[in-house]
Amino acid sequence: MKKLCPCHSSKAYSECCKPFHAFYKLPNPLETMRSRYAAYAMGNSAYIIKTTHPENPQYSENKQEWSASIHQFSSETKFVNLEIIEESEDAMEAFITFKATLVQGDRDASFTEKSRFLKVDGRWLYHSGTHF
Repeated sequence: MKKLCPCHSSKAYSECCKPFHAFYKLPNPLETMRSRYAAYAMGNSAYIIKTTHPENPQYSENKQEWSASIHQFSSETKFVNLEIIEESEDAMEAFITFKATLVQGDRDASFTEKSRFLKVDGRWLYHSGTHF
């Protein structure tokens, strides 16, 4: 039986986010968002760091510390579901609105976010997000 992708696409991981996580396929904005969710679920800090725009408020030059904080968040969080609400894209900028259902301990840590992605050198990077 194939391992399902943590992005909740109902596809096998090998046919969904793995090609992006392995950096042998460039994702579009929606795939970037879904693959980042999966990377958080798997504790794949390298992918999160590589797909974050340098202007993002959480961007850090201290990659070791940043990576450790991603691992801590991932290990303390259960990634229950991902629901795509809306998406819009033009040549250089895209917005994806989604609801992430998360649980930390016995606490609901779910949120809804409108994420902004910018295209830089042919790659879509997570720039920022607004929670509501």
